[in-house]
Amino acid sequence: MTNQKKYYFAVDLGATSGRTILGTLSDGRLEQEELTRFPNNLIETGGHFYWDIYALYFEMIRGLKEVARRNVTLTSIGIDTWGVDFVFVGADGALLRNPMAYRDPHTFAAIDDYLEHVVPKQEVYDITGIQFMNFNSLFQLHAMRKAGNVALQQAEKVLFVPDALSWMLTGEAVCEYTIASTSQMLDPRTGDLSERLLASVGLKRSQFGRMVQPGEQIGVLTEEVQQMTGLGAVPVIAVPGHDTASAVAAVPAKDERFAYLSSGTWSLMGIETREAIINARSYELNFTNEGGIEGTTRFLKNICGMWLYERCRKEWPEEVRQLSHPELQGSAMGVEAFRSIINPDDAAFANPSSMIEAIQTYCRKTGQTVPETPAEICRCIFDSLALRYRQVFGWLKEFASFQFDVLHIIGGGSLNKFLNQFTADALGVEVLAGPQECTAIGNIMLQAKASGDVADVWEMRHIIANSVDLVAYHPSGDKEAWDKAFERYLSICPLS
Repeated sequence: MTNQKKYYFAVDLGATSGRTILGTLSDGRLEQEELTRFPNNLIETGGHFYWDIYALYFEMIRGLKEVARRNVTLTSIGIDTWGVDFVFVGADGALLRNPMAYRDPHTFAAIDDYLEHVVPKQEVYDITGIQFMNFNSLFQLHAMRKAGNVALQQAEKVLFVPDALSWMLTGEAVCEYTIASTSQMLDPRTGDLSERLLASVGLKRSQFGRMVQPGEQIGVLTEEVQQMTGLGAVPVIAVPGHDTASAVAAVPAKDERFAYLSSGTWSLMGIETREAIINARSYELNFTNEGGIEGTTRFLKNICGMWLYERCRKEWPEEVRQLSHPELQGSAMGVEAFRSIINPDDAAFANPSSMIEAIQTYCRKTGQTVPETPAEICRCIFDSLALRYRQVFGWLKEFASFQFDVLHIIGGGSLNKFLNQFTADALGVEVLAGPQECTAIGNIMLQAKASGDVADVWEMRHIIANSVDLVAYHPSGDKEAWDKAFERYLSICPLS
């Protein structure tokens, strides 16, 4: 790796906010600086919800102008976003409306209608290996087709959100592999979109861009963008376009024998595999196979994460909400362990009007002590999440073709020392927590790899490990208590 300092521009867009980051790599270490931060506003109009793709483009340009103002020479640019959503482009090269948002309720009935009348559920899973969620691109497109969506009817191109933004920068239409995998239209065996599923929603493969893998160059900034920003023909790299794929790319593992937990509002626990795992058991347990880096598959399961805690915190009195997270969570450590256990992924907790009531009702119905105080509810949530993690971790061991005895926790939840320790205790393995801002790190490091400044994925992960503070958690010795709690969890919580 070169010792000369290189600069990389990362666009990291989430469903509520976005930011641009300037990353530098020198002497085997990565440094990041946030240049701009901005809201990603959901627009409600005409009975639907949309994203403002032009506002996001404007913010990218604003960040690039700041780079030019500083007289920084960029090595490359990379864009990652949330999954499943897409933009239609007309024959004249103009966008056809803002992209509809996955939160739009038009897909609520579409998934059942599609699976009953178009392609059976088992066949869809056998092709894609993707878990079923009503907002997956496949069901969005089905809903639009049934509604007579004019933009869909007139679309020359269909571009997923990060691909649309890179097209606006370069004029090159691509279909980045990791973001395409979230659509439930990609066949991981062929590495391309399924003609069968595309035809089922009235589309053809030619309407999508060329398939690119993370690390491939998409193009360079158009002359228009160069003039607007004051930059030159900077290359735009196809980083892992799906933000979770970029986050997993940043796992600071030393070799392939690891599992990961992307921990935040939602938790995603999985492993990296060379081949997709699609069989009756993965279908039964609703595991998903999403695209990863270096030709890998991210075999994972979604778990309801800190959503439970965040929703309860909003309901608690002002004096409780004013406590810091460590203070509130610390008070829960004084509560008796395992007095109340829930299945975090029960449908009752998806979006209840009162999360506190939902937890209390679940405990009441299952004949348990009902948690009342914030400390008791918090303890219930943390105990239950750790036990759910143990269950999914055990399933991953069933599926994996290799042994692993370490769990890397990345994302905002990596700062939760109490839950991290519970997870180590429940699983009986070493837990390594960090980095927190993993998505931008993965974005930047894939750019560095693409430019040749990093030799391979393991050097990349070694640099990340040297650049962030990792915290290790080891099982504390309460194995018997956690074993008994897990038996009780299995008796209370049905298979799901």
